[in-house]
Amino acid sequence: MKKRSYQIDLEGMNILVTGASKGIGRSIASHLIRNGANVAVHYNSDEKGALSVIDSEEKKDSFTIQADLEKEAEVGKLFYSVESRFKRIDAIVLNAGVFEEHPVDMDTDQWMQIWRRILEVNLNAVGQLVKMGLEHFIKNKNGRFIFIGSRAAFRGETREFLSYAASKGGMTSLARSVARSFGKQGVKAFVIAPGFTRTQMAQAFIDKYGEKRVLDEIGLNELTTPDDIAPLVALMVGGLLDHATGATIDINAASHIR
Repeated sequence: MKKRSYQIDLEGMNILVTGASKGIGRSIASHLIRNGANVAVHYNSDEKGALSVIDSEEKKDSFTIQADLEKEAEVGKLFYSVESRFKRIDAIVLNAGVFEEHPVDMDTDQWMQIWRRILEVNLNAVGQLVKMGLEHFIKNKNGRFIFIGSRAAFRGETREFLSYAASKGGMTSLARSVARSFGKQGVKAFVIAPGFTRTQMAQAFIDKYGEKRVLDEIGLNELTTPDDIAPLVALMVGGLLDHATGATIDINAASHIR
């Protein structure tokens, strides 16, 4: 019987992390670099934040890369640029996302504009990166996708964030389909489903509704932080959870238990 090694060794691994200049993505990128990986730190507008990830970890083979994931051409350019730089991509962490309020009493045209923007970034860009990533991974007979989903895909979301929940539901189904369809070709796919996490994106909600509203619905005394999520990603990209391919792991402080 083949012996298994359970030591996390990311040395020399090449990983793309989308939305890595702040929040969950930043914590993931920093943790992976700290553990030996070379990371393409993607950002849209916060170049300073992305550069600070590289500078703080002092990893010379990691780099920052800009792309607006709302634009199909830029998504394609992002993947090809990372592929050209790394030659071999071992994992793609699909973290970038938009969380924007648009209640149903909003003007329909404006509501649909926000709906389309959220689906474009949270789902369509993910689909495009998965399609391109699959070609690369199948050629190399190895590769892992980590999808940063949401508890919203399972318990639903409030009335102001219907498109966000819809996008994360689509992402979750995509991840499961990839795991079932391409495992024998060396491709693994995982979903991490956070609950409310203390990030800049979430702060607007806290500012409007108060932190007590968030704390009242969780089972712990403090909010989840990005650093609670990053180590799990390291296990996944490092190959220690391969037989959990297709699984969704909840990190939501017991706010939603399945």
